[in-house]
Formats: sequence, structure tokens, C-alpha cells
Amino acid sequence: MSETEKKTTATDVYAIHGADPEVLAYAMAKYSRSALTMKESLAEISAQRAEQFLNTFYFQYGHRSIADLAHIPFAVERLSLLAAIELVDEQRWDGQERSTRYQNFRTSGWHTPDLGARTPEFTAAIEGLFDAYDRIGAGMLVALKGAIARPEEMKAEAYERTLKARAFDAARYLLPLATNTSLGQIVNARTLETQVSRLLTSPFAEVRELGEKLRLAATEPAWNVHQSAAKVLCEEIGSVDAACGERATEALLRPVKTAPTLVKYAVRNEYLAESRRELAAAAAELMGGAAIAPAPVVDLIDDVESLEVELATSLLYPNCHYPYRQLREQVGALTAARRDELIALGAKHRGRHDELLRAFSAGRGFRFDILMDIGGFRDMHRHRRTTQLLQGYTDAHGYEEPVCPGQPTLAEAGIEAEYKAAMEAAFASYRTLRDSGVQEAAQSAQYCLPLATRCRGMFKMDFAEALYISELRSGVAGHFSYRRVAWEMYRAVAARHPALAHLFRIEDVNVPVDLLKR
Repeated sequence: MSETEKKTTATDVYAIHGADPEVLAYAMAKYSRSALTMKESLAEISAQRAEQFLNTFYFQYGHRSIADLAHIPFAVERLSLLAAIELVDEQRWDGQERSTRYQNFRTSGWHTPDLGARTPEFTAAIEGLFDAYDRIGAGMLVALKGAIARPEEMKAEAYERTLKARAFDAARYLLPLATNTSLGQIVNARTLETQVSRLLTSPFAEVRELGEKLRLAATEPAWNVHQSAAKVLCEEIGSVDAACGERATEALLRPVKTAPTLVKYAVRNEYLAESRRELAAAAAELMGGAAIAPAPVVDLIDDVESLEVELATSLLYPNCHYPYRQLREQVGALTAARRDELIALGAKHRGRHDELLRAFSAGRGFRFDILMDIGGFRDMHRHRRTTQLLQGYTDAHGYEEPVCPGQPTLAEAGIEAEYKAAMEAAFASYRTLRDSGVQEAAQSAQYCLPLATRCRGMFKMDFAEALYISELRSGVAGHFSYRRVAWEMYRAVAARHPALAHLFRIEDVNVPVDLLKR
């Protein structure tokens, strides 16, 4: 074999940089239809040809996997914590958000919904929570310094920084859902399309506006990190050779639109909206105003019901505030015909290109009905190998208090009464707005709820993921809120399957931790 033949038959691997996301997606899709190399494909493809191809194969023939190949980075800044939770609620999502552990959110500001005459009342509630956030954080820091001496070998800056993070862990419970945050995400165009559609269907005006802004960001020219340097370079080239400078300007400074074709049809999802409405009504009718039954922090649901019962219960679960077990008991008592009707509601409004509702992801071996504070939930929310069914925010489940073995309690820090007063005041403001009779105020009342508020969610997963979450989230460096949930997940699995308990490399969350180690 000649050297030339060896070169043409050897495996070739190279990274690609500089191609527009849609052009790159087209080039990769061409592997199924052309023998050209990637370099050859990219050399012949224009943005116009990519658009023509995508219009044909993506929209007309439903080849949605093509959109998986176009990855787009976004910065999303100054959105509320409530909107951020909605934004990242995608199983195919990658990103990072500002940390409540290492940053003081007092300086972030907050989102104020359109409440008209009720705005001063809302503002007073949010300001009250931020004032309490400052005082609880400062009080806990004083208590921590009083309880934990600085080791001689530890620098004063590191000691202060570490204890401040511990104090922020307690103070974050006071942050309202209206608090502003920022995040970055890198998603493929298929995820972006479903994300935008879902956000446009939200009952919150801020979230709907966010969906529209995401769509515009994908269709308008992107911000170019190299633009300033490229402009200087083009000017220098132009000063020597005007024609060459003009070509350089066209090549280096041309506007790049990241996914104008792939998201242009992302609109409000009527399937999701109508299904929510009808399933919420069905859940209310089924439960008949029954009181919410007491439930543990983590309830590992046994696997005795039929798939039909699980599907019907899962469809109703995100549209009410009842524990899964209580809801399932009512569903299990229904006739098979009535259960079939409930399941049919979940697919009744499904359009040609709509994916089934998330509740149809049934049959997973481990199902945890978890009741925890919103702050801790935000960390659990990041586990994408789970199917998560999330209920709305409410005061019905009460709130949590920051309790960490080895760390001063609120009472020991002398701030317990102030903490409880702040929580009760926030809940009172929530109820006033919720019961105001004004639709926008009733919906936006949830922005007043602090991160200490308990929320309920169903997490479905396989054994490997249950072990992974339990091990990762029980670690001593984690926040004490989700450490307790991870510990209870482990205990539930160990009780149900004792022969598997030894596989968990678990940290006992009841053992006091060294607060100077992160």
C-alpha cells in the first residue's frame, strides 16, 4: 500500500471551529446523504443552502434529530429565580447558574410583576425578606465565628470566606422567588425549540417574555466575542489594501444568526396548555377538596400498581398539591373505564409534532415523592437522568428551617424568632395577593414565597441514578437541605432492598461535619 493510500484510509479526527450552528448541523446531516468529508461539505455550504435543507428535512419530513446537531450558547441575565427554574426544566439541558452559597444576592435586585395598585404591597413583602436575608446571614456568621475558632494554619481570608459560605447557606432560605439571578446555557436547537414553546405556554408573564427573548436571540445576530479585535484588524488591513480590507470585513464581521430556521416555528404549546387545564380540573374533581395527607420528606413508592394506574396518577400529580400515594389511592379506586378516560386526557390535544407529556415516562423502577424546600429542590432539579414531575408553589406544605449537625441552630444564634417572623410575613403577603380576586396578582403571588417554602416533586429513576444521587448529594461539602433528602433516599432503598444497601458509599448526614471544609 502506498503512502497516499495509507493517508486516505487512515481514521481522521479533527475539531471544528467557526461554522454557524445551522450550517454545521446541515454539514453533519449530509453524512447520511453524501460521501463528502466534513471539510468538503463546509466548504460548499452556504447559510442559504442550509436553510433550504432544514426547511425540507426538518419541517416537512420531521427529522428532528438534525436539530440535535446545532448547539447554541446563551447568556440569560437578570431573570427571577422562579423564571430560572422554569427555564432549566429540560431533560436535555446543560448550563450553570449563580450560586446562592458564594454570592450575596442582596445586590441582585428582583423582578416585579405587573400588579398595578398592588405593587407597593408586593414590594414591601420582597424588601422585608431581603432585610431578613441580611440579618439572618449576619447573625449566623457571628454565631459561626463564636463556635468555630480559626486554626493557626488557616489564613484569615480563607476562614472568613468559608464561614460566609456557611452563613449564606442559612440565609438563602429567605430569598424570595422574585430574586434576580443569571445563568448560561448551551443547548441544541431541538431542546431550544421545545424550551421556547414551553416557556411561551407559562401562566407567568415574565416566563412568556423570556421565551420570546430566547427565540429572538436565536434568530438575530449573535454577540461576537472577537468583534472588537476583528474590527481593528480589518481597519489595519484596509489601510494597506482597501479591497482586501473590505473582504476581510465581510468575512470577519458578518452577522451570525445561530438558529433562525430551527426555532422560527416555536410557538405557544396548545397541547400542554389545554392538557394542564383539563387535568387540573380532573384532579380537583377526583379529590373533592380533601385535605392534603401528611407525608414523609422522601416516600419511595412501591411498584404494585398497574401501568395504567401509574400513568393516570402521574398525569394528575403535577396539576395538584397532593402526595402521590394519596392521589394514587383515589385513582386505584376508579373503574378501569374512568382511568382510561384520565389517560386519554393526557393525549387528547396532542398535535402532529408534539412529544407526549412528561408524565407518560412511566415504568421507572424507583419513584421518590419528595417534599423539600425550594432552595434544595433547585439542586436536585439538576439531575437530568430522572423524570421529574413538579407541582406548583404553595404555602400548603409550610417551610423548612436551616438545620445542620455541627452548625449553630437559629435558636443558638439568637435569630430564630426573627426568621419565623419573616417567613410568616412572607406567607401572609402571598395569601393576600393570592386571594385578592385579581388574576395577575393571584398568579404572581408565588414570587413572594421564599426558598424555605416546601415544594413537592416526583423523581423517577433507575437504581444506578438513585445510588448516584444518594452518594453525590449526601457528601459533606453539600448543602444540608439536599444532604438530608439524599440520606432519606438511601434509607428508603436500603429498607426496600437490604441486599443492595452495601453498594452505596454514603455519608451519614447526622454526623456533625467540619464546617471549615468544603
